[in-house]
Amino acid sequence: MPRLMPDTGPQRVLAASNFVYTVGSGLYLTAGVLYFTEAVHLPAGQVGLGLGIAGLLALTLGVAVGHLADRLGARGIYATTLVVQALATAGFVLVDSFWPFVLTACAAAAAKAAGIAARSPLIRHYGGDRPQEFRAYLRAVTNVGVSLGAVLAGWVVQVGTLTAYQLMVIGNAIVLVVAALILVRLPPVAPVPPAGGPRRLALRDRPYLLLTALDGIMAVQFKVLTVAIPLWIVGATTAPHWLISATMLTGTVIVVAFQVRASRNVDSPATGAHAYRRAGVAFLLACTLISLSSGIPAWAAAALLITAVVIHTVGELWHSAAGFEVSFALAPQHATGQYLGVFGLGAGFAEALGPGLLIALCISWGRPGWYVVGAMFVLTGLAAPPAVRWAQRHQHALHTQLAPAEKAPTA
Repeated sequence: MPRLMPDTGPQRVLAASNFVYTVGSGLYLTAGVLYFTEAVHLPAGQVGLGLGIAGLLALTLGVAVGHLADRLGARGIYATTLVVQALATAGFVLVDSFWPFVLTACAAAAAKAAGIAARSPLIRHYGGDRPQEFRAYLRAVTNVGVSLGAVLAGWVVQVGTLTAYQLMVIGNAIVLVVAALILVRLPPVAPVPPAGGPRRLALRDRPYLLLTALDGIMAVQFKVLTVAIPLWIVGATTAPHWLISATMLTGTVIVVAFQVRASRNVDSPATGAHAYRRAGVAFLLACTLISLSSGIPAWAAAALLITAVVIHTVGELWHSAAGFEVSFALAPQHATGQYLGVFGLGAGFAEALGPGLLIALCISWGRPGWYVVGAMFVLTGLAAPPAVRWAQRHQHALHTQLAPAEKAPTA
């Protein structure tokens, strides 16, 4: 199990803010769509379209805001994004038609994406010698917070009234403000002076962009547990529907218990590349077991699905650890926010396109689609080691070019 509290004061402040924030995230992730369809009475198709538009807009802001966090100070930028997200979330109670929904959803999604990029320099600065391990700790905290928020959202869904849904929305907005206020206790991080070279350095770093793309393809795996498996259980197996909650709980417990431990063994870009490869193999095996759960007795289907979820979550641990290590280790110190903003583009595309891809392949096509998805994961994992080696050579070349300028004597 991960330690209950981080070692230093700033880490504890970041962890506390993250925990409060993710309780609100759990509320919204569990019942946010239902608020718009059941309480506001928007058609499900319009809700999906609006969220897709918001997701694509959010992708455009991560790099720019990460750059601002590097140059102006990450704490203030991150706190500002939380306040903006709180205001946008509170605006959901005023939504009564499609276009107001799109506008508020875009504002909330953009602020969320910007906040993720702005937080990265804080994690690197206060993460100690191994900020990747601290990032893994925050992911474990995130799973605890989201689970608690999901429990609260369950009450909202059970009551099902407009007032209950509106209380959920306002509660989420308040939680975001509290998360921002907690950051006031965090010592500010001095802005990093710009280094030589292109202003948008990360967007010109082709090896890093390739790793971003590979991680984005691999990140589709996050939607397997939340989108593909629930639909598969209901539509293609005889397993009881309560197994949906059991699979979610199984994955959450494993991540909370083992994410930090898994990340300790991934301590260099090379081990990160190997973790990507192992993750791809695990996802292929899990997809194969899921596909075999169709057309068999309920007890056998349930056993196969739980086994698949355990294997898939082990792969998720490796994938997350690899992403933490590679994204931080190959990002220059002076451009952490910018580089991590770019790296977040991969996960953003997976968030926007992953559900549709999995539904088309695994649900509409059926069993063969699971094999295609598994093959996609394993091929992506196999491509990671040569991509990481290319990125390391590129990073070494950049350091070699900058060294003479940094060591040049001043007049």
